Amino acid sequence: MMGKSNRGLSATGMASTSKPVTVSAAMVLLDACRLRLDDSVEPWLPELADRRVLKRTDGPLDDTVPARRPISVRDVLTCTFGLAMDLTTPDAPIQEAIQELELTGHGAPPPEPDEWMRRLGTLPLMHQPGAEWGYQIGSDLLGVLVARVTGQPFDTFLRERILDPLRMVDTGFHVPAGKIDRLPPSYVPDPQTGEFVVWDEAAGGRYSRPPAFQGAGGGLVSTVDDYHAYFRMLLNHGMHGSERILSRPAVQLMTTNRLTPEQRAAREALARDKVHLSFGQAQQGGWGLGMAVRTCRGDYASIGQFGWDGGTGTTAYADPDEQLSGILLTQVGMSTPDSRRLIHDFWTMLYQVLDD
Repeated sequence: MMGKSNRGLSATGMASTSKPVTVSAAMVLLDACRLRLDDSVEPWLPELADRRVLKRTDGPLDDTVPARRPISVRDVLTCTFGLAMDLTTPDAPIQEAIQELELTGHGAPPPEPDEWMRRLGTLPLMHQPGAEWGYQIGSDLLGVLVARVTGQPFDTFLRERILDPLRMVDTGFHVPAGKIDRLPPSYVPDPQTGEFVVWDEAAGGRYSRPPAFQGAGGGLVSTVDDYHAYFRMLLNHGMHGSERILSRPAVQLMTTNRLTPEQRAAREALARDKVHLSFGQAQQGGWGLGMAVRTCRGDYASIGQFGWDGGTGTTAYADPDEQLSGILLTQVGMSTPDSRRLIHDFWTMLYQVLDD
């Protein structure tokens, strides 16, 4: 839940812009040697033991081969563990099964974590562990992994180790009743008329009560101030004032591209094919841990810029070269090109006013 605050700032459903923040909980565990990058996840996630892998990602679910090795912590952190939400092939049997099992939060809310894991464990992988980058499910899986390693609900550990030390009192997985008036409705543009249509009301909506599944991939509610505090911590190499939140190497690991050229090509294909949905800033470059990392200069943004966008019209990035962070929260879904253009123009305006 969100903590107490006297600030009159609007809260926003962060959607996939949750990913750069929630991954930090796992980095705390890496710093403490409670997780190791190349260890198998099976001691904590036994549902993922003895995996089978599809021969073809668009093939029948029973046409599989054995996984060549167990899934590692690194695979989960880099979204290469082998199963993903593929927006380019929604009619493939594996994608239909992912949606029918309510694993992504796109549609019906996911079930509580143990049931979510049970359902996940019934599916084959799309790719061999570590072979291909894939979107969304790895981020949600990371939240379950953190909860099982720590023996705490994911939101409790995230709050104790990240949100409270950064005074991110308006960030959480739901908005308390006493603050619900600070959460505007979520809108989507009508594709024909462009008129905004309410997609999710604040009172009685998805953020008005604690969720059964605390989705690390897209479940946070937050504010501009809170996200600014988080990204400033990353720009300060893990420091918040005089307090260390993450080690410098942990931040460097998060914000450095982890993908091979072949894996980057798959991520860039997703951005090109579904550019009207999201990925406005994230079309040129790689992927670190929980966020995009820019590896080539395709527009105004510097190489090394890191962050991510969200389907509710959110964008949050930091630029180490320029020592700036930018956050835009619109609460308007990315179902038409207008949202992408708005995000693009926001970043262009931010960069074009820089003066040496």
